[in-house]
Amino acid sequence: MSLPSKYFISCVLLSSLLYACSATSGKSEPAMKNQIVNQTSVELMNTTLKGYVESGQVAGVSAIVFEKGKEVYFNAFGFANLEQQTPMNRDTIVRIYSMTKPVTGVALMQLYEQGKFKMDDPLAWYLPEFANQQVCTGVNADGEMQLAPPKRAITVRDITRHTAGFSGPNDSCTGDMVKAANAYAVSNTLTQTVQKIASIPLAFHPGEQWSYGVSVDVQARLVEVLSGQNFDDYIQANIFDPLNMNTIGYKVADANMTRFSPLYNLSEQGILTQIPETEGAINVSDVNLTPGGWGLTSTIDDYARFARMLVNQGELEGARLLKAETVRAMASNHLDPAVTERSWLPSKGQVGFGVDFAVRLREPVDAQENYGEVGEFFWDGMASTLFWVDPKNELVAVLFVQLLPYDPIRLHKNFRDAVYGKTVK
Repeated sequence: MSLPSKYFISCVLLSSLLYACSATSGKSEPAMKNQIVNQTSVELMNTTLKGYVESGQVAGVSAIVFEKGKEVYFNAFGFANLEQQTPMNRDTIVRIYSMTKPVTGVALMQLYEQGKFKMDDPLAWYLPEFANQQVCTGVNADGEMQLAPPKRAITVRDITRHTAGFSGPNDSCTGDMVKAANAYAVSNTLTQTVQKIASIPLAFHPGEQWSYGVSVDVQARLVEVLSGQNFDDYIQANIFDPLNMNTIGYKVADANMTRFSPLYNLSEQGILTQIPETEGAINVSDVNLTPGGWGLTSTIDDYARFARMLVNQGELEGARLLKAETVRAMASNHLDPAVTERSWLPSKGQVGFGVDFAVRLREPVDAQENYGEVGEFFWDGMASTLFWVDPKNELVAVLFVQLLPYDPIRLHKNFRDAVYGKTVK
């Protein structure tokens, strides 16, 4: 992809019909020693994000960066709703999909701090539906599924790092059972969803592979069991309210629907089209399902508050959600080197996996990899949203867009390069 040549777009220009900006948009704080975000990176971020809008690859995009406790960048370009010409801005609400997962991880680790469980406890101690699980080892000549007992029990640690062995719809042995179970029907409660997950044989022995899937929804059910609260009530009371995250949630309030960005699909031919809202969908209807792995919607400021709590090692503006040592443990690699089957995780770069975050272990091997500092932890969402926490530089960044399929335009790569003042490819 070829982006426009670099040039600085002033805040005055960005307040035109096509672009939205705030008083701090496109501006950096006075330079501090060793500051990452400076005039160069601000210009690169503006040019990069604006270029994606001008090229028609995204309808709208916004980004925010905090460094050493200060907001050093915010800007928004294009439209949250292209058809209605609603500008993308700070109060735009987007689907964050899998960026829900770190919220669930924080909730679970709060209960860990209270002594409710230990990481290597068998999951079945708390969710007995997982007590008698079997592993699918293949299918015989007659088409019969072959089962074997697991080599060890699923632990709580397994469900925090995607090594439990849970089956997915594309697994050759169990995929048809997954589809038939319909665990994610929005009429299901978390209890029913997890019971359906537990009814399906495992795809591999616990601890032997990394396979992204339903583990974090099981975490959410575990939060319910350990806390005695519905999952959505728990995260509201123990995460959102203390952090003054005032808009984040599953269902978008009727009064906020004009701020809710639709999803857009970018075809292989480069055509951007709005995806119609599905009747009965989780974010626009009253449904039972409150998944731990996806489903939340948020403004960029709300999610930035969550990320800032993490870079501050569990505290923000006097509200402490986690101990510093707990955050450090979450942001440490929990994958044994013996776990060599890691699905698509290596596409994230030189990373391991902690508690609901990828953790950057080594510098990128070349300029084609996504840039990130060693020690960074991060995750993203199906609609191409992204956030990361860079403890070394005391920096957090959040990128919001509503683009499917997942980042087909190297937006994450180019935005990361811009934040760190690197030439965008």
